Amino acid sequence: MKHTRRSSLATTLIPILGLAFMLTACGGQDSAGGRTLLNVSYDPTRELYQEFNLAFAADWQARTGEAVTIRQSHGGSGSQARSVIDGLEADVVTLALAYDIDAIATNTGKVPTDWESHLPDNSAPYTSTIVFLVRKGNPKGIHDWNDLARDGVEVITPNPKSSGGARWNYLAAWGQALRQNGGDAEQARDFVAALYRNVLVLDSGARGSTTTFAQRGIGDVLISWESEAWLALKELGPNQLEIVTPAVSMLAEPSVAVVKGNTEKRGTSDLAQAYLEFLYSAQGQEIAAKHHYRPRHPELARPDDVARLPELETFTVREVFGSWAAAQATHFADGGIFDSIYGQ
Repeated sequence: MKHTRRSSLATTLIPILGLAFMLTACGGQDSAGGRTLLNVSYDPTRELYQEFNLAFAADWQARTGEAVTIRQSHGGSGSQARSVIDGLEADVVTLALAYDIDAIATNTGKVPTDWESHLPDNSAPYTSTIVFLVRKGNPKGIHDWNDLARDGVEVITPNPKSSGGARWNYLAAWGQALRQNGGDAEQARDFVAALYRNVLVLDSGARGSTTTFAQRGIGDVLISWESEAWLALKELGPNQLEIVTPAVSMLAEPSVAVVKGNTEKRGTSDLAQAYLEFLYSAQGQEIAAKHHYRPRHPELARPDDVARLPELETFTVREVFGSWAAAQATHFADGGIFDSIYGQ
């Protein structure tokens, strides 16, 4: 039986620097008078930004003398974008995919429509890819995408209607099927439909799916962000889980942007811009690699952190689907292909 699970805590708010968390409407200052910054992010970046925020705050204070507080909000990327659209006063968004930031720009006007040009690499300071997490010894013999659609294989992946990571997972599966079958969309659809018939639980976000697989022990394989798979391996140990990297996968490009409509009101525009620029610094790239993201500038990261992520062939959303807007409309909009295949 398939289940779609949505946590009542789909958005988790995490205080940084040991200060109690409180969202107020009084602007970008805490009760002590220092400026605060709210980063609204997606599920698997919790550990990354906990360390990054401390590093940025220390660097900012050393350079300017100003002590600042960085606060975090985490959840499924699509749900997080909706929260910002509905009024959550993010200073910056660091979301799973460009489409979610485009949605904020389109629906609120608080993010410039050309936001991708405001930072290097189309405002994607690090990348990731999609891998498989399996039980120790790989008892189901899962080595590549085709194995996920076999009879008797139980798959865990989040819900692409709410999770950005889930959309990367889905499009990675579809894209490799297209490549394998000479661009035949019908064969790609059949493969993805077969894969989703094997999905036991659709959690609302990537972290929920990791918990379902790694801690609750449900399923044979988790389709996962590479960074999230490494975190599960670190927490539970290599005696319980293994990472399988497929031969071909998606180049996932999480995106970042300043929410100017909020920062101009809160007086945090300079702080927000510097915060995102720090992601491209040597320290920012090193922290990204430490947390198993693929830095845009690997020469700035520790060689050991870069070397443990294997090389693989990747493709992009633009190469296979034209754009995120086209992929969203075709596959994930209400009545789209995902709706038509899930539950068949």
